[in-house]
Amino acid sequence: MRAYVGLGSNLGDRTGYLLLGLSALSRLPKTRLLRLSPVYETEPIGPPQPRYLNMVAELETGLPPRVLLSEMLRIEKALGRERKERFGPRTLDLDLLLYGDLVLREEGLELPHPRLHERAFVLVPLADLLPEGRHPLLGLTFAELLQGLDPSGVRPFVL
Repeated sequence: MRAYVGLGSNLGDRTGYLLLGLSALSRLPKTRLLRLSPVYETEPIGPPQPRYLNMVAELETGLPPRVLLSEMLRIEKALGRERKERFGPRTLDLDLLLYGDLVLREEGLELPHPRLHERAFVLVPLADLLPEGRHPLLGLTFAELLQGLDPSGVRPFVL
């Protein structure tokens, strides 16, 4: 199954945390990295905090979505993520954005990601990988969804 994971970091060695997150994702059982979006520096949402580095990874995985999410949460924790406040700063944030065309609403897991279509810092790198891909609920392409957002806070970042 193709899955798309958003990665973000705004504490410490942001680039290093993205690379460590990608390495950990690539080592998951039945999972391999297929493609990576460019990295973008973005304005934070929530309380005052440093700017983020964000990107999206395309995975091929045989893990069920709940297992994949559990592994992603384990990776975050192993890399020092502390969940102190909603939208607070973090060493690494991993969001399961899409799992094929699956639409799922369960406790702790919603697919597609419920705020995917509202966030330029997710849509810009996702549209880099999947411009003609369609949001499973809204039916619009990711490029079309991006047209409705202001991407000015999303700037290319060179590693």
